[in-house]
Amino acid sequence: MAQTKIFFSDYFNVDRSVLDRYGAFDVNLVTDLPLFVDPFLLFNSKKKPYQELHERVVEYLRYLKRLSQTPQTKATIKDLYQFSEVKQNWLGYCEFGNEGRGPGPLFARALHDSLNSVLRNFGDENVTKGTHLEKLSLLQPRTGRDSISDFTTNLIKEFLLDYTETFAKKHLDARHCTTFHVKRVAFNYDTQSWESRNYFLPKLRDDYVLLTPLDLLTHDENWINYKDMVSQYHQITESVDNDVARDRINRYFRGQLGDKPKDSDLKAAAAATLRNFPELLDRYIAIQEDRGDQASAISKEKRDEILGIFDTTLREAVRELSAKSKFYETGWNSYDEACERVLIFKHYVEAQDGYRLINRKGTGFARESEVQIFFGLIWGLSDFDVNREPNNGRGPVDFKVSYGSGDKSLIEFKLASNKKLEQNLRNQVEVYEAANQTNKSLKVIVFYSEAEESRVRAILRKLDLDKNPSVVLIDARSDNKPSASVA
Repeated sequence: MAQTKIFFSDYFNVDRSVLDRYGAFDVNLVTDLPLFVDPFLLFNSKKKPYQELHERVVEYLRYLKRLSQTPQTKATIKDLYQFSEVKQNWLGYCEFGNEGRGPGPLFARALHDSLNSVLRNFGDENVTKGTHLEKLSLLQPRTGRDSISDFTTNLIKEFLLDYTETFAKKHLDARHCTTFHVKRVAFNYDTQSWESRNYFLPKLRDDYVLLTPLDLLTHDENWINYKDMVSQYHQITESVDNDVARDRINRYFRGQLGDKPKDSDLKAAAAATLRNFPELLDRYIAIQEDRGDQASAISKEKRDEILGIFDTTLREAVRELSAKSKFYETGWNSYDEACERVLIFKHYVEAQDGYRLINRKGTGFARESEVQIFFGLIWGLSDFDVNREPNNGRGPVDFKVSYGSGDKSLIEFKLASNKKLEQNLRNQVEVYEAANQTNKSLKVIVFYSEAEESRVRAILRKLDLDKNPSVVLIDARSDNKPSASVA
């Protein structure tokens, strides 16, 4: 059976070494990978084209700042502040496929309001060496790396299209490419509108694929981020030269604390102080600029770590599953299909060294969504319609597998460490089943320790689910199984 082609290099029949020499990331064409464009890597780069890209981002934000000084219509904010995800680069946090949300209306409104208030010195900073889009995320903690990455990607889209077209014309068979009319490529400041252009690009089904330079990507938080800023609170306040201003800031901080503050109280007080003294944001950014040489090295280290898991181990998984099973062939009905693939995933994790996919260095991933990414990755291509987190008004379910309108099954993933596991097992999937008009579902629970296994088995016995075939436990422990390579 032919190997399923899930990477750009496989699908377009180009040697990975060619991509490596070009500096491009070999994207996965099954689902987005949790890698993000960090605008600080543009700012801090020694490459002049990258520096020019960062200035392009800042120039557009200066333009928006001028607009924000007067009220704008909803249509203007939608057109100029709001962007869709550039899904063709296959990056970000969509756990299946590449249909992410992008920096939507909440991001657009927050950007417009902030540029006219707490970010009013944007572009005219006198503490920092440059201007940084990430400053918005320091005021809006929920404006995370995905939104910042999507916004940046939209503003450097012209560069990415040129970058991909150049590679395609030089290294790809013309049969695998076609000319696409791409909207919102570059902003024309004279007409104050977005321009569309034609590009010769790699074709995947009815859409194009974008390549991204590897050295623009990070896996973890952006170099400038809210969590890091709060953790460096005392260093930030110590950098304030004016003793009167520094004392005022410290008085406010102490005023947020009770008699016996806990660590969480200290973090909350730091966050409140930073919100009320936005000039401290520039102090933090200046500290990160001074440490800028570390940004590329740390981003590369974290990027290499995640790529080692998503790439090398994934290739091994797909190769083995393709050779030993009908994993990438269509099944018989949606529930059988779902069961078969969940059980194969379970077998690979427990018996074929695949636990390393979802247990990095013996420590379970913190979020269920990251486990779901791995399952989505090795689901592969199927004749069944597989949707990630379809929301029918009562909350999203992890996976819905369907074949036509009348054959639907659901798959819900949980970590055994989830504090609401018992509550979810009791009624959550049943609610989803009703919303999706099906009575077929699987509950997949992943545990990482003996204590977690004991807890989940006790819950299942309590709910009389311990012998229910629709509940599947996956043992992702690292302390009870030797590596398959040495067993």
